[in-house]
Amino acid sequence: MKHLTTVQRKKLHDRLLQEKADLEKQFAGNSNFGMALSLRDSISELSAYDNHPGDIGTEVFERGKDLALNEHAERHLMDVEAALALFDKGEYGTCAECGRAIPYRRLDAVPSTAYCIEHAQDKSISQRRPIEEKIMAPPFGRTSLDELDEQNQFDGEDAWQIVSSWGNSNSPAMSEQRDVTDYNDMEVESDENDGYVEDLESFLATDLYGGQVSVIRNKAYYDYLQRKDGDPLLEPDDLEESEDRFS
Repeated sequence: MKHLTTVQRKKLHDRLLQEKADLEKQFAGNSNFGMALSLRDSISELSAYDNHPGDIGTEVFERGKDLALNEHAERHLMDVEAALALFDKGEYGTCAECGRAIPYRRLDAVPSTAYCIEHAQDKSISQRRPIEEKIMAPPFGRTSLDELDEQNQFDGEDAWQIVSSWGNSNSPAMSEQRDVTDYNDMEVESDENDGYVEDLESFLATDLYGGQVSVIRNKAYYDYLQRKDGDPLLEPDDLEESEDRFS
């Protein structure tokens, strides 16, 4: 601090003390920007999870804004307290990176800085995430088993596929897939085989003893023939019927 005059040191020290007092008063006055209160307490609903996310869109936006403001203020307070600690050690005003004296003009502009202008650190991106993401990731939350190689049973994604196949509020225009033009293709992984692995398994049936082979002419059956994967013996009795379906 030798490059600073007594008047400059006192001015900077007083400003740091004032900033610390203002920040602590702010935290106490607004409960850390409302972070001490749950989201449900700030809205006039029985639950924070409404029927449609848009119903609480304003509250969610304000919550995110308050979270950012609170984190910024907390970081500022940490910097102020660190600068005051350097004052007590007699090391204030020295760049933590290069060790050179920080000009008074910079300290006057940002009293809590610990770096000269050449080594000023870039603002880091916040790593704080909403607590809900802990149960929302991976997709379908903790009920998703697709990420586990040893699991192959019915999970949350399968449940949603069945429900959404009966329709939802989305339209093909809202699909993440650009080539979706039909409501029947709106479900998640709508082209995924449901209850069977190979298409053949969905339309070939036998009795309990493996006899009396019959063909169930469902959509998978006609798709199978259209791709020319099928054996001619599987073709329908009325070939015109098949051609009509493919046209």
